[in-house]
Amino acid sequence: MIPMRALNRARLLWGYLRRKSKLNALPVEYIVETTAKCNIYCPMCPRETHKQPKEDMSDEVFERLVVESGQSAEHMMLIGLGEPLLDNKIFDRIEFCEKHQISTLLSTNGTLLDEKAAERLLKTPLEHITLSFDGATQESFEFYRKGAKFDRVRDNFVRFAKMKAAMKSKLQVVVQMVRMERNWDEVGAFEQFWQTVPGVDQTRVKADETDLMSPDGGHAPGDFTHPCHYLWRGPMYVKQNGDVYPCCQSYMLDGKPVGRIGEAPLREIWNSAEMERMRAFHTSGRAGEIEICSKCRTAIPHPLLVAGSLIFHGKTVRKLLPWVEKLAYWRKLPVQLLKPQQKPVAASDLVQISEQRD
Repeated sequence: MIPMRALNRARLLWGYLRRKSKLNALPVEYIVETTAKCNIYCPMCPRETHKQPKEDMSDEVFERLVVESGQSAEHMMLIGLGEPLLDNKIFDRIEFCEKHQISTLLSTNGTLLDEKAAERLLKTPLEHITLSFDGATQESFEFYRKGAKFDRVRDNFVRFAKMKAAMKSKLQVVVQMVRMERNWDEVGAFEQFWQTVPGVDQTRVKADETDLMSPDGGHAPGDFTHPCHYLWRGPMYVKQNGDVYPCCQSYMLDGKPVGRIGEAPLREIWNSAEMERMRAFHTSGRAGEIEICSKCRTAIPHPLLVAGSLIFHGKTVRKLLPWVEKLAYWRKLPVQLLKPQQKPVAASDLVQISEQRD
């Protein structure tokens, strides 16, 4: 008998390749905003233009989402426009996902990652964590992370990584810098420091995909040669209040929710009239007519990469993704495989990923 998750991926792949607007399957990935609360100010963050409530996701919404997606979901990123460690139930939520065989990812600003929180987090079945550190100097870091202290956050991250190494934890630890104007020349120093820290598996330098610091971004009409993978495989974005969006970018670009958890079954939301309309526009070459898609800065992968992401289990895809990004942006893969955003910077500057060797 074919496992349910493999069958779900096969149905998604069939729907994507056949360019179906209605799917007999559910997304493999979800971005779940378990809290909308944050304790720092970042000028490039959409929460600064989209007012957020100081509230956490209710147990009812979270548990219903996990249960309804439990036989098909492979990965849940418990992140959003809030700091996950401000959610007092975040550790329980990770465990709840594990009970339903769903792997989890977190991203943190590190301000609350003290020794106690680090130890507790390392005892959960969390599989991946991104440590956000946008700069190699105090000046640039504290400009982009207002309210966070350079030395304190760096110390928190170093201690966490070393604790992970000492515990021989299998947790994947990635330290990430978003490259922007004030930290543009700090990539070398950033990588030099973090690649020497025990327990850090990768360093990642990526472009800013928001429109706040560079509002002239977006896709050119020719970028929509292929349908966007988000509409077929996910990740689907679930806000703190249960509102569901086609992807994380759609909310940040002022799109409307396509449903709400608890008010309609997940399968019905995934195949809502708006979702079917968006898929139909993408498969007919009219994606540029959808306002949120025309303003989006996220790369659109070639169908070969999308197919590969549905052939393999989500855990395997998460491990392979950094290498695909690295090869594509360093031009060791044909550039057509990963369509760049409009007005891209040099390929070697857009995404850089370095593997930590033991």
